[in-house]
Amino acid sequence: MYEALITGSVAILVCMINNLFQKHVVRKQNDKTISLVAYRIEQLENKVQAHNNLIERIYRLEERTEIQEEKIKSANHRIANLEKGD
Repeated sequence: MYEALITGSVAILVCMINNLFQKHVVRKQNDKTISLVAYRIEQLENKVQAHNNLIERIYRLEERTEIQEEKIKSANHRIANLEKGD
């Protein structure tokens, strides 16, 4: 009877130690995964920011191009008027 009680107690103790060890391992793996996800999100944010900066620069270039095209049209119109003698 005592042997069964001792065996049961030892089995429970081993299970508790194993559970603590497994909990530590899982927590360590979770922390590593969280760090990796945070790093990847940061990298994606940097890429999105670079993309947004590029889009803003292109938009400004398109605006300047439109202005330059309008100035060229105006200059061509004035030249045509001068050539006609108006």
